[in-house]
Amino acid sequence: MKHPVTQRLYGYWDGLRGDRPAPDRNEIEPGAIRGLLGDTFILELIDRDTYRYRLAGTRLCSLHCRELKNRNILRGWNDEDHEALSTLLAAVTEDAAAAVLGIAGYTERKQAVEMEMLLLPLHIPGEGCSRVLGSCVALEQPYWAGMHPILSQSIKSVRLLWPDERPSFLDLRGSAAASPVPQIRRSMASVSPAAHAAHAVAGARQVQHLRVIEGGKS
Repeated sequence: MKHPVTQRLYGYWDGLRGDRPAPDRNEIEPGAIRGLLGDTFILELIDRDTYRYRLAGTRLCSLHCRELKNRNILRGWNDEDHEALSTLLAAVTEDAAAAVLGIAGYTERKQAVEMEMLLLPLHIPGEGCSRVLGSCVALEQPYWAGMHPILSQSIKSVRLLWPDERPSFLDLRGSAAASPVPQIRRSMASVSPAAHAAHAVAGARQVQHLRVIEGGKS
């Protein structure tokens, strides 16, 4: 997790859930994360291809130059990334995993901005984890923010955190090198089969066009 907004929102969510896979939606107190609200959102699971924004922060909407409420977060991705994000959101809502994505947003002028997105499960009594608390923040604010809308996005990297794991920044005794967090990275689709085999990792598995590398606990 590179951005302070991502780290702080994860820390808040992790503190609420305690020993549970996810906190209840009604436990979220906007006042407790007041400084983060402009970059945060809440999604509602409608079906596998529809995760609708119920709330979206002002800075996030400004970056897209539009109100995101009621829009589907799966819009604006190519077919591969659409399927990959749908699969990741299913892991969040069905398995209570948390996901951190490195993404890039593009305007019609081909301007690009690197962003970090966080997806966290929220529990609704009687429904399961049908809500997703998230944030999406630019790693460096572009000069054109608010003037040229982001029209398409692509996934650059992904990390999944399962319910019984914690990122190293929350563990003062841990280190990034010893982190048990499973990592997901883009498969090398453009690399020749021989080169791809040379880079293969033991125990890796494929999820859509992402190569999942399972972490081990020391």
